[in-house]
Amino acid sequence: MAVHVTSEIGRLRSVLVHPPGAELYAVTPSTREDYLYDDIMDVAAAQREHRRFVAILERFADVHHVHDLLAEVLADTEVKQLLIRDTLDILPSVPLARELEEMAPAELARALIEGREEAPGPLASALNEGGYALPPLPNLFFTRDVAVGLNEHIMIGSMRYSIRWTEALVMKAIFRHNPKLQNQGIIYDGSIEHRLNYTLEGGDVHPIRRQTVMIGFSERSSPAAIDQLASVLFTNTDVRQLIIVVMPGEDIAIHLDMIFTQVDRQLCVIYPPHFIGPGRLPILLWEKGAAKMREMPSVFAALEECGLPMEPVLCGGERRMMQEREQWSSGCNFVALRPGLVLSYARNELTLREMEKAGFDVIGASDFLSGERKVSDDGRAVITFEGGELVRGGGGARCMTCPLVRDDPWS
Repeated sequence: MAVHVTSEIGRLRSVLVHPPGAELYAVTPSTREDYLYDDIMDVAAAQREHRRFVAILERFADVHHVHDLLAEVLADTEVKQLLIRDTLDILPSVPLARELEEMAPAELARALIEGREEAPGPLASALNEGGYALPPLPNLFFTRDVAVGLNEHIMIGSMRYSIRWTEALVMKAIFRHNPKLQNQGIIYDGSIEHRLNYTLEGGDVHPIRRQTVMIGFSERSSPAAIDQLASVLFTNTDVRQLIIVVMPGEDIAIHLDMIFTQVDRQLCVIYPPHFIGPGRLPILLWEKGAAKMREMPSVFAALEECGLPMEPVLCGGERRMMQEREQWSSGCNFVALRPGLVLSYARNELTLREMEKAGFDVIGASDFLSGERKVSDDGRAVITFEGGELVRGGGGARCMTCPLVRDDPWS
């Protein structure tokens, strides 16, 4: 299997996921901000929701798991030593190095994801306090944040916050060394980029077609890193157009995919205040070889200019209050299984009504998995699943999937 992702909507053939696990127990009321959480999860409930999500994915695509692919590459002693060394560059510790070296591949993969607690000293024991020698990765189930397929290449995110830096090392290891994920190379390696003004996360990078990529300049992605990615894309790939969405510095829009996702060839779901009306965000069109970027009147004008006309579906419907509520609960965050067939949380009812107006059947996960409701080969549909716990992590269906192979939807 070779990585091939030229769009957000081509028929999904292979995808990378990570079920939330014991690493989430590290997120407590006192640590949640350190781990970039607004709330804490019921881990068992989140796991049940994610299993249902994966069960749907498995009906359409080959599903690969981060832990399994990581354990496979760690069976190679050279790869194991390299990953341990890179990890200890971030978290220097001689005792930890010895401990990691002695672990079997599957155990080491689990430790890198779930973390490794420090043995408490006398005072820590007396106070019932604990800490981690190797921090866990409770955000890893948002696999798209850390890795994005761009045509036949891979982008590894340069994560804004250091608590996520080890995620980038894990993803780099599996994409560089696992033969199941053959690719033409890591075109942007954020795992080695720790400068504060060089950050770029996958939720901000949307391949629209082979020649066109949309990028969010958000709180998590910086101009310098976007410039760097643009340079390598224009030089080394078929990409000729970048649409830059200049996003607000606010918690509700940490990534572009929290306010915009494409769901069909000419249809996208948007958070209306950011794309329609007087408060809409600035949009820049950057074309290969052009002396400077052009400011566009709207994202729709930019897409039209690139030969990709799209109409919007309004997250939350017409009322601003409901738009805000459903955007907060990942109402814009869809992932496509093919053009016009998408997955979404069931809780965003007004957004789903808007999808129905656009011609989508809304089908619950239970009805779909039981065979009670079927999806036509070419009709529009949303398959919904419960995500009341998963959404507490701050993302949705797109965030939780890293597509590895998609068909080309424009051929």
